[in-house]
Amino acid sequence: MKLTKLFVGAFALSAMLVACDSDSASAKDTEIEELSSSSAVEIASSSSTICNDSLSSSAIESSSSSAIEIASSSSTIRNDNSSSSSETTKSSSSSENISAGSVYDATAKTLTDLRDGQTYKTVVIGTQTWMAENLNYADSVTTASLKGKSWCYDGVAGYCEKYGRLYTWAAAKTVCPEGWHLPSYDEWNTLFTAVGGISTAGAKLKSQTGWTAYDGITNEDSFGFSALPAGYRNSIGNYYGEGNYAYFWSSTEYGSNYAYYMYLYYGSDYAYLEYYSKYYGLSVRCVKD
Repeated sequence: MKLTKLFVGAFALSAMLVACDSDSASAKDTEIEELSSSSAVEIASSSSTICNDSLSSSAIESSSSSAIEIASSSSTIRNDNSSSSSETTKSSSSSENISAGSVYDATAKTLTDLRDGQTYKTVVIGTQTWMAENLNYADSVTTASLKGKSWCYDGVAGYCEKYGRLYTWAAAKTVCPEGWHLPSYDEWNTLFTAVGGISTAGAKLKSQTGWTAYDGITNEDSFGFSALPAGYRNSIGNYYGEGNYAYFWSSTEYGSNYAYYMYLYYGSDYAYLEYYSKYYGLSVRCVKD
């Protein structure tokens, strides 16, 4: 019975289109294809507007009734495809950015690095979106620029899990996931301004735990940046400062052998921008493009 009505409805709609001039009929054909899963009553109503002078009201009512059956049958036939499409839409709507190399979920405030599947917390501060954990990407096969240029503090894997990896400047420049990048000197300054200025940025950005205690210093972590004292590796392979210092590369060079970095010190509320040898191993925080 439904199949018979399907053909009747299709014939009725075809008759309406023939009654229109050829240009209008062609345009309506496309519209009906695009709106095949929409309300069939709206299709019939729209058709009656285009062919107003050519169709009687009884013909429109007949076409509308048949078109309802067409829409119903079409919806049943394509039910599985529609459900799949709906799930895809729900999945992608929770993510602000999906690229070949990363997924940023604005609702969950996470960044997933699709290169190795690791997920990082993120935080929005002012106009910037930052990773709220240090990068811990280590695949030097996929990313050749990392070979021999990233380490765990003291060579201990557990420190990488806690602090992320330490990278040379050359490695840091290329290691952020797609859609994210190593912050410039100016972008670090933008962050300091957003948290109230460089003189208190250290207190605002340091995590509340993990730092060596110092009289008169209270680490607030007011914005969720949660900087941990990962220390650094010097150019000859010695490690220093774990528990006392956090060092983060910037993308901005200072001459041919040096680059700027941001650092925080357990005994100060300040944040600092200085420069180091590009061959030192420092932490990386990526900022969203």
